[in-house]
Amino acid sequence: MPKRILSGTVTSDANEQTVTVSVERRFTHPVLKKTIRKSKKYRAHDPQNSFKTGDLVRIQECAPVSKTKRWEVIADQA
Repeated sequence: MPKRILSGTVTSDANEQTVTVSVERRFTHPVLKKTIRKSKKYRAHDPQNSFKTGDLVRIQECAPVSKTKRWEVIADQA
């Protein structure tokens, strides 16, 4: 089964080897037919501490690294 890949913006890089990535999704409301934006934060593993706040990154599912980290940073979106 393929692993999910999401793209988002780094919102925090304060922790060692961890970044917080905010991923936004857009969908149409079923009744109002209005486009709605929802965002969710994911904690991702960044072993080299190479990503900073504001960077656009791609994250991929992985085996649990810690209690809250189930994603890893795979690439920088340029």
